[in-house]
Amino acid sequence: MELFIPTSSAPAILTVSQISRSIRNLLEGEFRFVRVSGEISNLSRPYSGHSYFTLKDEGAQLRAVLFKGQQRFLTEEVRDGRQVVCHGRISVYEQRGDYQLIVDTIDFHGAGLLQLQFEELKRRLAAEGLFDEERKKLIPAFPKNITLITSPTGAAVHDFLKIWRNRGWGANIQIFPVRVQGAGAAEEIAKAIARINRIKTTDTGLRPDIIVLCRGGGSLEDLWAFNEECVARAIAGSTLPIVSAIGHEVDFTIADFCADLRAPTPTSAAEQILPDHARVQSQILLCKRQLATLLLQKINDYSRQVSQNKRLLGDLGMTLSHLTLQIDHHTSRLTHSLEKLLQEQTLRLERTLSRLQRQSPAARVAIQTERLRHASEKLCQQIQVLLQQKSAAFSAQAALLDTVSPLATLARGYAIVRRKKSEKKQEEIISRSGQVHPGDEIEIVLHDGRLECEVNRVVAL
Repeated sequence: MELFIPTSSAPAILTVSQISRSIRNLLEGEFRFVRVSGEISNLSRPYSGHSYFTLKDEGAQLRAVLFKGQQRFLTEEVRDGRQVVCHGRISVYEQRGDYQLIVDTIDFHGAGLLQLQFEELKRRLAAEGLFDEERKKLIPAFPKNITLITSPTGAAVHDFLKIWRNRGWGANIQIFPVRVQGAGAAEEIAKAIARINRIKTTDTGLRPDIIVLCRGGGSLEDLWAFNEECVARAIAGSTLPIVSAIGHEVDFTIADFCADLRAPTPTSAAEQILPDHARVQSQILLCKRQLATLLLQKINDYSRQVSQNKRLLGDLGMTLSHLTLQIDHHTSRLTHSLEKLLQEQTLRLERTLSRLQRQSPAARVAIQTERLRHASEKLCQQIQVLLQQKSAAFSAQAALLDTVSPLATLARGYAIVRRKKSEKKQEEIISRSGQVHPGDEIEIVLHDGRLECEVNRVVAL
């Protein structure tokens, strides 16, 4: 290990390379083997195949490198947002003067905190329908007014304006300055979207056709303002179409899913929404030429058809005379047919009237009335005969009943003896001497009255 230590008498003058190498030797000697936990961020893989990333937690960041030869020992793929434990040693990259962790192997412990928050918010907003294609608004093909919500000092706005100038499209570009990173940035972006939506045509500014959220690339923390729920709901509630142009092609934010159009980069956003003025003019000129060619072709086609039809029609005077004769002939035939039809219908009507007169309702009512009167008389006669028959049968039955009636027996001198009804004794017919005792009250029913008696003596036979 090469270590430069100044003496007390004369401090040594070290070169940058010497002091960097000394610091590297100190760090490598002190931290020969360490285990560092954190979240992977800013992952990049150049053509060399090595993996460069930042290992971070809530308070600090540490650059790290995983060389290509060590990657074959990993059980999972290295990607942004993973919470890991890296095994390796601390060293110094002398060309930049940065200290970094040389990673030998990695233990994967799952997604980092920000990545988990990102996935949880993404699932919740997707369940509410904020990412549905049905709710996305149409992007105007030829916008006149465009508002950029971005940092006015960032490279993203300059990339957008560069494409705008190159394409020569006469759209008005307005820049609404906001913070795109750090605390409070999400709230500023959400308020900017709401404020731009309230702009009317009659206000001092023109109402934009499109809102563009514009920001350059960065880590998950740098882009976190566009992963906040308030920004997502502001985008979903916008009445104006919103284009997200945030980060690089590999960067995705919640705003990308909510926006009506997602562009991989600010440059791509400008290319997608700004028509190329020269190309549009060229297309218009081409359409004019095609339209003129089609019109000339149609005119020539119609001219040929007119000439052909003239030849087919021939002399119109002769044709009209022939058609007039045909009309007269058909008129005569039609008149004769109508007269014949009228005669047939008249004859049919007369026959129908004659048949109706023979079957007049009044005549039929008179016949039915006579039949009803005759039936009524016959019914009365039958009722009289029936009444006489029933009266004779009734008299015979009455005489028969009279011969067997108890009253007829009483009329011949017989009587009915029965016990007189009282509170203690019930009324009963006395047919034996044993049924009464001296002192009992009895009643004798005669043919024309009754006798109330008291028994003095009972004599049994």
